[in-house]
Amino acid sequence: MRWKNAALLALAVTVVGCSSNSKKELPPAELPEFTTEVELKSEWSRSVGNGQGEGYNLLTPAVDGDHIYAADVEGVVMAMDRFSGDVLWEQDLELPVSGAIGVGHGLVVVGTLKGEVIALDQSTGEQKWRAVVTSEVLAAPAVNADVVVVQTQDDRLIGFDSATGNQRWIYESTPAVLTLRGTGGPVLTDRLAIAGLSSGKVVAVDTQRGFPVWEQRVAVAQGRSELDRIVDIDGGLRLVGDTLYVVSYQGRVAGVDINNGRVLWQREASSYAGLDQGLGSVYVSLANGTLEGVDERSASALWSNDGLARRQLSAPAVYSSYIAVGDFEGYLHLLSQTDGRFVGREHIDSDGLRARPLVVGDWLYAFGNSGELVALTIR
Repeated sequence: MRWKNAALLALAVTVVGCSSNSKKELPPAELPEFTTEVELKSEWSRSVGNGQGEGYNLLTPAVDGDHIYAADVEGVVMAMDRFSGDVLWEQDLELPVSGAIGVGHGLVVVGTLKGEVIALDQSTGEQKWRAVVTSEVLAAPAVNADVVVVQTQDDRLIGFDSATGNQRWIYESTPAVLTLRGTGGPVLTDRLAIAGLSSGKVVAVDTQRGFPVWEQRVAVAQGRSELDRIVDIDGGLRLVGDTLYVVSYQGRVAGVDINNGRVLWQREASSYAGLDQGLGSVYVSLANGTLEGVDERSASALWSNDGLARRQLSAPAVYSSYIAVGDFEGYLHLLSQTDGRFVGREHIDSDGLRARPLVVGDWLYAFGNSGELVALTIR
């Protein structure tokens, strides 16, 4: 059984995040007041088709060098100068894109709801190859000079030859009986493709043949009902050096050694959005809307901010000495990494901010649900 729309996802988050025994759903928290310490300046904005659409899509843009690439749910793919917003090329695939965007080594790669993977030339936008996979692709493919790795909704990892699109290998696992809609995108190193699964496991496979190298369970399904036993790893993985940072729904946040899969530290947490890392700490958008800073040396909470409770937060992104996170009303919030206090806020898109903010150096890119892509810097 699989959930196919955002309403059911929202129901799961509400039921589990606010307590399965709750009889009355609490409303989203009102925006907290604070003294502004940091102001953001909009450098440029650009409309990218119809954005995320009405489904629960996470079409996060991608940056490579001086260019930024973005796609909308209906198949419009755009390449832009990331400093000016000038459009370099635009391609309309006329297909429902759901997993965007993997970029690098001459390719721009997207996945579709129809179970296709499409690779475009990074310079021109012309199609280079197209391949069919086993089910819909809901996260960005991972690209290196040798392979393109795609994770499908049915918990398969599939490796394609970067140059030709020919399938090299497929890694199969058994998905959970009931899952949230979505997957985290795989992470590629020179020799490993690493992915989080709906079973609460992280798996690393060899990029050449698809053989499993190691497997580690981050979350254990518990509870009597299938709702209580959902432990998806949907928020994406973050790789810093040899440490992989991962968080599951109704499970744990953990640091894992990518060389052998050994858990370095762990702490109970529940997130479908994701995390980021900076200054020796890990920052998590919890399912109930609380933001938490965790010391990765002691696995203890440094701070917790519940001022955005039930506001359907995006994954956080470390930006300078701050944390940027979006919410369902389209506000981009800045919090201090040190103590989690609010320091800034900018309204981006009235339809909401679901995609993780994208940070490259001093620039931050926010992609609103309606398709508004905004480039920001600190004043």
